[in-house]
Amino acid sequence: MFHQRIRGIARDALQFLLEVSKSTHPSEFAGLLRAEGGVITDIIILPGTRSSSASAVMQLHMMPLSRCIGSVHSHPSSDTHPSKEDLIMFGRKGDYHIIVAYPYDENSWTCYDASGHMRNLPVLDV
Repeated sequence: MFHQRIRGIARDALQFLLEVSKSTHPSEFAGLLRAEGGVITDIIILPGTRSSSASAVMQLHMMPLSRCIGSVHSHPSSDTHPSKEDLIMFGRKGDYHIIVAYPYDENSWTCYDASGHMRNLPVLDV
């Protein structure tokens, strides 16, 4: 399995996550994370992703060949804790998983590892 040391998330990438989560509210948003040079810079939105206020389901067979280091999705509530379903997804794709919650601001997101433990993810101006 491919492992990349991640130093943080680019501020522009975080702002994108916050804005797209806000714009899809009350439905969930979901995507995959890609990093360059140890910094999360890109969010990949897979074709065919289905969203509702209860979940977002990605079509993982549509995943591009580029290596993804984890996932991101939003919660329409203010709770950033992963559900049982989130933990199953975390275990399938990478080791960095971001949950963005309402009100979708710089204080309403958390990063987790594949086991569901919180991890520090600095926001970087790159």
